[in-house]
Amino acid sequence: MSDLTRIPAPDGVVPAAQYTHVVTGTGRFVAVSGQVALDEDGEVVGEGDAGAQARQVFENLRRCLAAAGATFDDVVKLTFFVTDMAHMPAIRAARAEHIPDDRLPAASAVQVAGLVRPEFLMEIEAFAVVGA
Repeated sequence: MSDLTRIPAPDGVVPAAQYTHVVTGTGRFVAVSGQVALDEDGEVVGEGDAGAQARQVFENLRRCLAAAGATFDDVVKLTFFVTDMAHMPAIRAARAEHIPDDRLPAASAVQVAGLVRPEFLMEIEAFAVVGA
């Protein structure tokens, strides 16, 4: 596990409710490409179901992080690309299954017109720092 410092609200910046404004750390940088709701056989999970898709996406992120020797404890930034901001509660619920509130990474949420396939409701990428 890396040694990360979280700064929830730097001086002069309003505290955020669902993310940390700044996360710093030293170690090896890990970038995980945006993950979508595909299972290990390449089948879409939860077509039309934001909760099912979010759970699959976070499972894919977990597997990708593990392949790099990382865990969600090492994540410093998540970026959420969603086709509808109404999917954010489902994403937050899936994230809460993997990341406790006291270890929230920095985050951005972007609503997009579409993703690589119309069945996908979201795509999430992660950046982590793994201890040296």
